Amino acid sequence: MPYFDVSIGRLVNNCAASSRVLQVGKSDRVMPGWEEFSVRDELSEHVVQPEQGYCTFEVVSKSGVQTQRLGEALGVLLRAGDLILLDGQLGAGKTTITQGIAKGMHVTEVVNSPTFTLLKEYRGSVALPVITQLSLYHFDLYRLDEPDEILDLGFEDYFYGTGVCVVEWADKATELWPTERLVVRLTPEEKAQRRLLFVATGTRYCELLRQFQKKTYAITGL
Repeated sequence: MPYFDVSIGRLVNNCAASSRVLQVGKSDRVMPGWEEFSVRDELSEHVVQPEQGYCTFEVVSKSGVQTQRLGEALGVLLRAGDLILLDGQLGAGKTTITQGIAKGMHVTEVVNSPTFTLLKEYRGSVALPVITQLSLYHFDLYRLDEPDEILDLGFEDYFYGTGVCVVEWADKATELWPTERLVVRLTPEEKAQRRLLFVATGTRYCELLRQFQKKTYAITGL
């Protein structure tokens, strides 16, 4: 089946060419559980190689509370080295989903946008299966003038470090992101409704998205 339809969204296993954000060319080889494609993601200049894999999941949130709950379901699954790139206009819900991610990572501090400092660090934890400390690095690149500023400030080290990086306004530095990552595109619709498109590249992030999909079934009220 090309789509797995559920009440809150869909997991696209075969990377439907109808997606407006991706240009897809199908290959002949198949990864376990996923069809493989050569993909150019418009958020990045990198071309995703077929062997890395690619998958998407789309869900509609009816409120800010539900967006946070989706973030929390994602945050529980994250581990050291994960990179989450958030894309969306002002007020789309980027900080809201980050607050949910922080809650899922057991961050107890108040999480808000680090617009004037570019980066805020929070201490959280994750069960692996024992409780292990895990830092959340929350970036907001809204005021970034040049991508090279990230390199000048040494922020690139965080993206390959031992914490979890969540980046708002990730399109400000498209050329810097690793090919393997999870992109979340938030699109405002009517009233408080938001459409969230999760785009995963690489084996780790496709598996993360598969696990996240299962968790969303348990979120009642969506």
